[in-house]
Amino acid sequence: MAFAGLKKQINKANQYVTEKMGGAEGTKLDLDFMEMERKTDVTVELVEELQVKTKEYLQPNPTARAKMAAVKGISKLSGQAKSNTYPQPEGILADCMLTYGKKLGEDSIFASALVEMGDSLKQMADVKYSLDDNIKQNFLEPLHQLQMKDLKEVMHHRKKLQGRRLDFDCKKRRQAKGSQITDDEIRSAEEKFAESLQLAQVGMYNLLENDVEQVSQLVTFAEGMLDYHSQCSDILKVLVETLNEKREEAAARPKSEFVPKTLADINIEMLGSQEGMNASPLPSPMRSPARTPMPTKPAQPCCTALYDFEPENPGELGFKENDLITLIQRVDENWFEGSLNGRTGYFPQSYVQVTVPLPTN
Repeated sequence: MAFAGLKKQINKANQYVTEKMGGAEGTKLDLDFMEMERKTDVTVELVEELQVKTKEYLQPNPTARAKMAAVKGISKLSGQAKSNTYPQPEGILADCMLTYGKKLGEDSIFASALVEMGDSLKQMADVKYSLDDNIKQNFLEPLHQLQMKDLKEVMHHRKKLQGRRLDFDCKKRRQAKGSQITDDEIRSAEEKFAESLQLAQVGMYNLLENDVEQVSQLVTFAEGMLDYHSQCSDILKVLVETLNEKREEAAARPKSEFVPKTLADINIEMLGSQEGMNASPLPSPMRSPARTPMPTKPAQPCCTALYDFEPENPGELGFKENDLITLIQRVDENWFEGSLNGRTGYFPQSYVQVTVPLPTN
């Protein structure tokens, strides 16, 4: 039996090569069937792509998605179910505002406004999590079931149909060439071909005529988005009213006159005053004129940062605007090597202004 099955597979492969390479004509199916096959292939691609793009819509940060997938994989391998929640951008921004709003203190109107906005963003993040759960349960899960059950079954029947069609054509071709293929073998191959044709047609028809269920899932998706945006709109309306009240409160608060304190006010003894009390003043003609101290240039080659530079590659030296960087060497016409705070690396010439140039050889 195993040999017979292998021989049948070889015959199918030979028939396929004969059709593709030799130009032999295989049994042609009608245009309606071919159109059903085309639409089925489109549906297979659609279901796969739609799942991917929907997940990207719900969780747009690729780094966070990759990290969650990695944690999930490690949890499966270790046998421990570890929940890992996608970090909603509204929640991240809310944490920032709440943290610094509390650090500024309760006496600041700006700080209380930050806390109010942080709380509102937290609410929006929670609403986004609800949307995420809703779409996964009512849209992505049915799509996955369609992919793993109905589509898989239809593609199985189509593959089987292709194999039986090749077997049927192969036996007809061999009989025409005088091989010992009986009419019963031809008839059996034809019956199996007809059976697979019917199963493939019915499967594709049921798949393509399921518009009501598919559109209902789109309606669920759209309703979830509408509910999400409606809730966010309500939250933002309340937030805008609250912030306007905070702004009016800040405008109405009387501003007290501020006088900066001197060193004497904060009980710091000034060295110049003490020296003036102990030293005898020179006669006016003998007093030395005030001297303006001359700025001293750094002795070693250096440059001043014009802008912040964030390293993008290993070996680069990061710095902030106005940092003084010691020059080590010129790498090429666009890059220097330098050191700053014990760190050494490369940086672009366009980000700095040379204060003391490197010595010329």
